Amino acid sequence: MKIRFILFLLMFPLAMYAQDDSKTLRFTLEECLEYAFSNSYERQSMELSNKSQQLSYEQSKEQRLPSVSASLGESFSNNASGSGFSGNVGLNAGMPIYQGGQINATIEQEKLSCEQSALEIQRYDDDLSIQILQSFLTILGNQELLNYQKSVLNSSREAMKQGKRKYEVGSILESDYLLLAAQYASDTNNIVDTQMDIESNMINLKVLLSMDPTTELEIVGPDSDIINALSSFPSLEESVAQSLEYSPNLKISNYNIEIAKQSLRIAKANYYPTVNLSAGVNTGHQNYKNIGEQLANQFSEQIGVSVNIPIYNRGASKLRVQQSEIALEQQQLSYEQNVLSVRQNIVQEYQNMISSYNKYNVSKQTKDAYLKSFEAYNIQFQYGSITAVELLQQQNSYLNALNNFIQNKYSFILQRKILDVYMGKGIVRNKELGIRN
Repeated sequence: MKIRFILFLLMFPLAMYAQDDSKTLRFTLEECLEYAFSNSYERQSMELSNKSQQLSYEQSKEQRLPSVSASLGESFSNNASGSGFSGNVGLNAGMPIYQGGQINATIEQEKLSCEQSALEIQRYDDDLSIQILQSFLTILGNQELLNYQKSVLNSSREAMKQGKRKYEVGSILESDYLLLAAQYASDTNNIVDTQMDIESNMINLKVLLSMDPTTELEIVGPDSDIINALSSFPSLEESVAQSLEYSPNLKISNYNIEIAKQSLRIAKANYYPTVNLSAGVNTGHQNYKNIGEQLANQFSEQIGVSVNIPIYNRGASKLRVQQSEIALEQQQLSYEQNVLSVRQNIVQEYQNMISSYNKYNVSKQTKDAYLKSFEAYNIQFQYGSITAVELLQQQNSYLNALNNFIQNKYSFILQRKILDVYMGKGIVRNKELGIRN
């Protein structure tokens, strides 16, 4: 403990120097989220993947259009009858007329995949938001604890000074004075520990924000009672219903079903004939004598329709259809499992929220009661009515109640806002956690 305190004292001037030489960012929770979404490399990669998927979708629609190609060739030959140059030139086009529904199914499949990739980003945003929220609230809780600890430290300092005076005049034993001095040292070390916890969690927050760890960051909490803003919450039935409607996981799972259906359509297309239209113009020459006349004489035009009828391909088409049907059933089962998981998760999160809210209310009353008792004991100690041991026992009871209260307070805020995320309401709503001081 003493080593950590000494390290903190050594690092403090360096931290002050760095703070003076760089601009400090002051972020609310909302600004933390905006910064993270703008700077996350993983999110940017997902956005690029979505753009790539959109390009694939646009290209799939062009499969309905004809393909056109040009050819140009020139050759030299030498044989018993002589030697010479010859050449040909042509323009050919082909267009699918009917592919058993394969083209339409492929287009629809690419469209679904494109929409699904956007949901992947939405799911990532929700997961990242919860992680940032947890880190943000941990820092806020430590900062609130730090303020209380500083107040307690002032009381410890005064008790130690008073104890010293009483010891010098013989009113208390040396052991009582040493206990007061030890408590003051312990309270001082608690502040150092809390400050270092804040720094550690601040680094973790910067990691989540994809921020340079050397950047000076200060978080800005709300200037209103967030508990009052969050103490009104929906019923369990409403929470489950909205979560099922919003859940990106369920939507992604549902897209998997639709994509599997299109895969089945593509597989079944192999049972049907395909019809293709082709057309072309060609000409050529045998030598360079009267080349213009040769090109005109050899000019030809072609147009045709080809039909390919599948008869037997050693069961490959049947196998593909059967495998696609199995894949579809698997996706349907996966969707049902995801629905159950969402229900179970929301019920558990809802119960956690109710439990944390009840613990918060109880711990608030306990903390207030121990505070009053500690203040009363402090006055009694000043008049010499109680010993230092009794005062310190009451102070430690108050500190334990205080720590429990702060933990329960921010646990409730976290659980309440996580429920909002699952319901699709987002973390920062009505500026509950995004108000600047």
